[in-house]
Amino acid sequence: MDLATASSVLRLLADPTRVRLLALLEREELTVAELAAVLHLAQPRVSTHLAKLKEAELVRDRRAGVSAYYRANGETDEYLQVLLKSLRENIDDALLREDAERLPGVLAQRASEEGWADTVAGDMERHYSPGRTWETLARSLLQLLETGDVLDIASGDGITAELLAPHAHSIVCVDSSERVVEAASQRLKPFTNVEVRQGDMHALDLGERRFDLVLMLHALTYAEHPAKAVAEAARVLRSGGRLLAVTLGKHNHRAVVEPFDHRNLGFSHDELTGYAQKAGLDALSCTRLSRERKAPHFEVISLLARKP
Repeated sequence: MDLATASSVLRLLADPTRVRLLALLEREELTVAELAAVLHLAQPRVSTHLAKLKEAELVRDRRAGVSAYYRANGETDEYLQVLLKSLRENIDDALLREDAERLPGVLAQRASEEGWADTVAGDMERHYSPGRTWETLARSLLQLLETGDVLDIASGDGITAELLAPHAHSIVCVDSSERVVEAASQRLKPFTNVEVRQGDMHALDLGERRFDLVLMLHALTYAEHPAKAVAEAARVLRSGGRLLAVTLGKHNHRAVVEPFDHRNLGFSHDELTGYAQKAGLDALSCTRLSRERKAPHFEVISLLARKP
């Protein structure tokens, strides 16, 4: 962010009302009328401030029928996001607390007038409703799977294995961290078909065991030698078995990922398919799964490959 941009943003946020608006819109998507009700301000005044925030790309809107819903823009420049985060975390004010306390009442009024589904149409995945969570969705859809014998490489504390265990013949979890393996062992105790081991993804010590499915879910970002790790995964697949690798796409945000001990800066589609082909696998697909809304907008890509 250059000096002119920083100065412009700071001038914009010198008005307390705009800070209050941003604080609310980071919590919830709201109309002008709803914002006016929370802030106890006239709608024209709220509209004027929103126009300035939108012009500066700090907020965005979407149309739903005759209404316009506003929310904080999570796709702004990463340095601007850092500046806003600093303000958010260091301001403690009675007005902001009172706004937050009035917000649930305004949302309840909306729900009673329109119905919840109508108010979030087109943006439903961002909103909570009782029982409707990503975990519930995952557990529901997993009932459709039959995965056979599974190897979960860089398995972490076992959350993936916990989800898959009821739908797999067997699962072997491998992770390099002794502490993480211990945590996974505790989590997975109820499942007699799951085994947790400490090991190196670059040199899997699994004897003659072979698998129908090998998972590398965000494993390759921790691989010192990713091509070798993919080759090891391919080696322990049965004929007809599949490899599913999910990882960050290529990026240049080293400072952001360093606290997470990443060993590399993601991968391109060509790199992933090249690793698979070099390991003797047929690459069935290599696609972008998602792009994060918040800066720096990390992309996640997945490779699905099969052993002939």
